Parts: sequence; C-alpha cells; structure tokens
Amino acid sequence: MTPTPSLSPRRGWLLLVIAGALASMAGTTAAYLTHEDAWRYLVAAGGFVQVIGWVRFGRRLRGDAR
Repeated sequence: MTPTPSLSPRRGWLLLVIAGALASMAGTTAAYLTHEDAWRYLVAAGGFVQVIGWVRFGRRLRGDAR
C-alpha cells in the first residue's frame, strides 16, 4: 500500500463536475457584477464541463467503462 492515496477514476470525474460548477458560479457572479456578456461563455463552458463529468461518472457506474 502506498502512503499517499491515488486518485480513483470515479473521484476524478466528480472533481471535474465540481470544477465546472465553480466555473459556472464564478462566471454568473462576474456577469452580474460587471454587466458584461462575455462572462456567459465561462458559464456555458462550466456547464459543458459538468455534463462531461456527469456522463463519464455515470458511465463508470453502469459498467460501460473500458
């Protein structure tokens, strides 16, 4: 057993979901405070990253992992 735990594949996909959620929240806050429409790209990218993370995480649960 190694002294430092390795990052499991399932945990990695959930971290991707959390990163996407944080990016979306940061973009939403920035768009609200600055009234700039360019921050909406960060919100959309964060949502896209979340979708990828949830799909990959669900794939691991269904047994479709390769």
